[in-house]
Amino acid sequence: MILYRCCLLLLSIVFLAGCSGGSGESVKQNIDLSTSPDVGLVLNGPPPETADVQRFRVNLWERVAPDDRCGQCHGAGGQSPTFARNDDINLAYEQANPVVNLLQPGQSRLVTKVLSGHNCWLGSDQACADIITVWIGDWAGETGSANQVELRAPPLVEPGASKSFPVDSSSFASTIHPLLTLYCSACHVDTADNPQSPFFAVADVNSAYDAVRSKISIDDPGNSRLVLRLNREFHNCWTDCGTNGVEMQSAIEAFIADIPETVLDPALINSKALRFIDGTVASGGGRSEVNVIALYEFKTLAGFTAFDTSGVEPALNLGFTGNVDWVGGWGISIGDAGRAQGTTSSSVKLHDLIRATGEYSIEAWVIPENVTQEEARIISYSASNSLRNFSLDQTRYNYDFLARSSVVDANGSPALSTPDADEVLQATLQHVVATFDPTNGRQIYVNGVRIDLIDTTGGNISDWDDSFAFVLGNEVSGDRLWRGILKFLAIHNRALNPGQVLQNFDAGVGEKFFMLFGISHLIDVNDAFVIFEVSQFDNFSYLFSQPYFISLDATEAPSNIALKGIRIGINGRVPEVGQAYQNIDLVLNEADYSSLTGQPLAAVGTVLGIEKGFSADEFFLTFERLGENSNVVVEAIPDPRPGPVAGEPVPDIGIKTFDEINASMAQVTGVAMSQPDIVQTFGTIRQQLPAVTNIEGFLSSQQMAVTQLAIEYCSVLMEDQGLRANLFPAFDFQLPPGEAFDTAGRDALLQPLLDKLLGIDVDSQPDRTLSDAELHALVTTLAGAGGDVERTRTVAKATCAAVLGSAVLLVQ
Repeated sequence: MILYRCCLLLLSIVFLAGCSGGSGESVKQNIDLSTSPDVGLVLNGPPPETADVQRFRVNLWERVAPDDRCGQCHGAGGQSPTFARNDDINLAYEQANPVVNLLQPGQSRLVTKVLSGHNCWLGSDQACADIITVWIGDWAGETGSANQVELRAPPLVEPGASKSFPVDSSSFASTIHPLLTLYCSACHVDTADNPQSPFFAVADVNSAYDAVRSKISIDDPGNSRLVLRLNREFHNCWTDCGTNGVEMQSAIEAFIADIPETVLDPALINSKALRFIDGTVASGGGRSEVNVIALYEFKTLAGFTAFDTSGVEPALNLGFTGNVDWVGGWGISIGDAGRAQGTTSSSVKLHDLIRATGEYSIEAWVIPENVTQEEARIISYSASNSLRNFSLDQTRYNYDFLARSSVVDANGSPALSTPDADEVLQATLQHVVATFDPTNGRQIYVNGVRIDLIDTTGGNISDWDDSFAFVLGNEVSGDRLWRGILKFLAIHNRALNPGQVLQNFDAGVGEKFFMLFGISHLIDVNDAFVIFEVSQFDNFSYLFSQPYFISLDATEAPSNIALKGIRIGINGRVPEVGQAYQNIDLVLNEADYSSLTGQPLAAVGTVLGIEKGFSADEFFLTFERLGENSNVVVEAIPDPRPGPVAGEPVPDIGIKTFDEINASMAQVTGVAMSQPDIVQTFGTIRQQLPAVTNIEGFLSSQQMAVTQLAIEYCSVLMEDQGLRANLFPAFDFQLPPGEAFDTAGRDALLQPLLDKLLGIDVDSQPDRTLSDAELHALVTTLAGAGGDVERTRTVAKATCAAVLGSAVLLVQ
């Protein structure tokens, strides 16, 4: 990992007793990451005895040894361990080894101590821990390939009796809701002057109930966010904060008292139970990150800053503006007027480190909110709408990559865009990588696959501007909003190759766990588990995927063990929905089993709703059959389907979408869609044509695009003697307008168009009389100026375009 030494940042990490005189109290120091001075660190004593001591010195010691970090307490003669001493680097190395784990840097004592809240220099303990993990990984000689995940057997506990949120909101309506509507409705309603999410104080009980559940702890009412916001954080108390907190806690306790306890059905064949904290962290394995210079994993889940945890200094932290919310499972959601932006002074490291190599990669996991956004900035390093070093944008179904270089303009134009027809961008979780290097120019990868694009720009980036700012979800001017979720972002100062892109795609994203459900008590195999990869999919659900069977005892293997009907249970019950594994029916056997990878059980995933919350929900598995154990499951008869709910009236008619419009015009005129002029025009204006059939969303700009395409079709038609003779056999194109557009001539031109467009003798069609009158008036106006035979074709083209671009063709 490159160490950018414009300035050294200072970190205080104190072990055993703190520097506060042995009180053990945590001391947090907030340091401006972009302005820390040069500390002038000096190392005395003998030189490093081995190459590993030198790696320790460069990657860890130099970053933690100054007095403003660890040197004040853990220097020579200070508190043990004296890993920050500057009198002998070899002794410092010996002291550091017991508090680091070079095989699993994230498990180092140095990391876990800071993660627990001990002397972090940022506003996020998680961010500090991530940065120290990077530094230890650098010492370990990381080259981008993370360590293999080591599976560990969790505590083996039985599923317990539990209370869960009831579907019915009536108890909430009589206990908690009155307090919320009385004291919180000035802010936490969508109609407030300054509305603040979540909207749990709205008058509608069901909507308020859905919004507030994540703020209530059923197992520990006093730890509910509704209570803590009052009695600890003093947030908008209505009288005395302590008294108000007790009042809110009492209301929550009354609500919980009405919830019946769910006891596990004794007939079930169940695995042992787990919570997320019992799982093995699965995120980040196998990523290529050796040239990462800015990294955002969005783990903080609180506050108004996304921290750069690359460990490359200075940190390029991003402050939130407008509607930016944290997303469970790691991520941020960007909405109205939202963006996350760094300062120009901290953004300069992108300029310096990328210019040094002349190449770079933008790597992100994104979930676009929709496929109708245009010129929406996902990631940008820019100064305005017309000045940038780079940006990754969305235009409907396309990713657009603008990259400033010596062979394009100061805005990075023209953009490299994914093909319109491929509709690469979708409103779902996608891994997108944009790379630039002088030889290959710009390239775009989506979900590990390089998009087949040819970019001949290349060039150098010596003219990059170091006064620009790095921003997510918008332009720095705030007028190019992108709506969606960012779950991960890395900036590399090298162009990733196809293998590295695929490696990072395969590594996945977000906070994921391997959940090991113990089943040794049900079969004759030691240390036997059914393992799922589980993540928090969003703020409302969990994602279960990739189940497999394995024994952690390498000497064991299954022998003809029947396995049928897996269901996932949560909080003492088995939900009726989300059971994608209930149809599993297979045999665990040695032939299909590997001691390293186990035996796969299914290739599908499923989503299960969050109930108590990420840290409180307890999971278990049930089986219809496992070995000699069986339990016949009788599916519940579903409730009768409710009748339709009356909604807002919707139009009976719609409009054709872009491809339908193109095909319809080709059908009416007889001009092939593959005709070169048609292909060029359609490719230019395709993004401007309607993408959905909702007529209420039709815009004037879309009508202009329809008109352009209609003019092109009619132009090709009238200039092709064979095509026009086929459609207008009785019209004489060799006469001047005064003669060509007499009564007979007008009918010869207009009737074939109307017959093609309106149809003949159909049950329902527009009024031909009205259409005739309007078109005759148009021809009279256009032909009245006279002219030669060229003018005749021009009038015919305009009349044809008026028909072709009308509502008769668009409406369906």
